[in-house]
Amino acid sequence: MMRRSARLAWIGVLAALTCGCASGPLLDNPAFVQPKPDASYIENPMYVPLGPTASAYNGVFERVLDVVDDYFEISYANRYDGRIETFPRIAPGLEQPWKPGSPDCYQRLEASLQTIRHRCFVLIQPAEDGGFFVQVQVFKELEDLPRPVRSTAGAASFRDAISVERQFEVIDPTVFENNWFFVGYNTPLEQAILCRIKKCL
Repeated sequence: MMRRSARLAWIGVLAALTCGCASGPLLDNPAFVQPKPDASYIENPMYVPLGPTASAYNGVFERVLDVVDDYFEISYANRYDGRIETFPRIAPGLEQPWKPGSPDCYQRLEASLQTIRHRCFVLIQPAEDGGFFVQVQVFKELEDLPRPVRSTAGAASFRDAISVERQFEVIDPTVFENNWFFVGYNTPLEQAILCRIKKCL
């Protein structure tokens, strides 16, 4: 009996030493620690402190267009209203490390497992006290398929799907593609584009 109680006491001591305090943090914790802001984060829209002259605006527009062109194919660029729009681009996965478009490893892994595409919209507007604001938005869209393409799992000897898939390119930009849906903004890619614009300017 004595030996059993001593053994239970040692088990309790070992459990307390290995597990530590099992209670959670206090609800009224007086020491609230603010997270430090990321020093590398660039505000979006980004302020460009150049003069409100026509030559300064042309330089900003050309440099922004040149940087965006490295990531996307330009579909619309108008320097009079300061808008740049791009065609959608399929995000590269881990199997395409040389292609830009997925700035970190997590996004490349995500693009390897499912079809994701990005579209970029840039707006350049003059500031009230001189200079310009450059806003970059990268839309992230996911493809919605009823089943995986070319999937044969569970199919009988006679397949009900056609064996040849013909995909036609739609020239009219007003046609809505219902097999892609918006899932959010790609903030890391926006930051990568803004960082390159900031270095160029």
